[in-house]
Amino acid sequence: MNVEMIRATVIFLLVASALFHNAQAQQYHPSFRPDAMSDRPFGPPNEVLVLGTPHLSGLPNSFRPDMLEPVLTRLGTWHPSAIATENSSGLLCDAMRHQGESQASSVDHYCSDPTLAGKAAGLTVVAANAEADRTLAAWPATPTPAQRRRLALIFLAAGEPTSALVQWLRLPDAEQRADDGLTDELVTKLKVQATRKNESNLIGAKLAARLGLERVWSVDSQYFWDMPISEKAYAAALGKAWDNSATKARGIEETALYAQIGQPNGLLAVYRAFNAPSYAIQAYRSDWGAALKEPSPQGYGRHYVGYWETRNLRMVANIREVLTREPGTRMLAIVGASHKAYYEAYLDQMRDVNLINAEAVLR
Repeated sequence: MNVEMIRATVIFLLVASALFHNAQAQQYHPSFRPDAMSDRPFGPPNEVLVLGTPHLSGLPNSFRPDMLEPVLTRLGTWHPSAIATENSSGLLCDAMRHQGESQASSVDHYCSDPTLAGKAAGLTVVAANAEADRTLAAWPATPTPAQRRRLALIFLAAGEPTSALVQWLRLPDAEQRADDGLTDELVTKLKVQATRKNESNLIGAKLAARLGLERVWSVDSQYFWDMPISEKAYAAALGKAWDNSATKARGIEETALYAQIGQPNGLLAVYRAFNAPSYAIQAYRSDWGAALKEPSPQGYGRHYVGYWETRNLRMVANIREVLTREPGTRMLAIVGASHKAYYEAYLDQMRDVNLINAEAVLR
């Protein structure tokens, strides 16, 4: 055998070996798949209804809070026993503040400032969260207005303004005043919050108060160790990836839906569309699927998808933790519509979680 034949044989074996190992890697799947198991947990299941929502702050000026009533009515008939919102918890924000500059931007954008309430209550964020848990553990069936005002203050100090708003909304109008530690400035903040165009307030807190719940659960996670990258190049790469037919179709459909929100049940039509199975597929094709194929040597698209999946995994982990507090919980998880598909994909793998079809509830 001459040198050329030996070399060709070696190359063939190396290529064959590489192909074999690649095939083995691609074919491997774990034997344990929680979603494929047929056993059931003992007792009533946890149920989660994921409501994909537009961010109300981005709706046209024609939006009015009363337009949400058909949505609130239908969600109320499902009778959730817990509500989760797309907010970062006070404890997470407190931890992020201790990270200094690396998390400063996220803190500024996604965290409420508990300083004033903390001074009024004489509590740190950590202490206020512990105090809220202790208070609710001994909560009477018919709390006094003074107890509700005090708990609203504790939630504000804990960095949980949406839960504070729940307590405020449960007060009779005549009892919505500065007292029991709530200062005039904090009362003003609560009043402004009650009317702000935000789904956590106008759906989460309002529905919780209507159903007799005492709080909502903040499950978002904006905590992420960013890699040093060129922001300009990163934005340009993603902008190019998102310039595709699915994005254009999605934009046309959303514009048409938003143009009709002033019509009877117009906003309900938006929620029905955002919670339809077709929306999830179109969103993936226009956004994360396109980003995964983005060809920059720096892997900007994959960096973006990694951030997105990490955030959604943490959000779903937070939901799962809340469900563990009381097995058999019926949870309404309110989240930006782009998160809905990831929420449901991750939750559907869990043996102790049953997903509820939001599209059916909104009919």
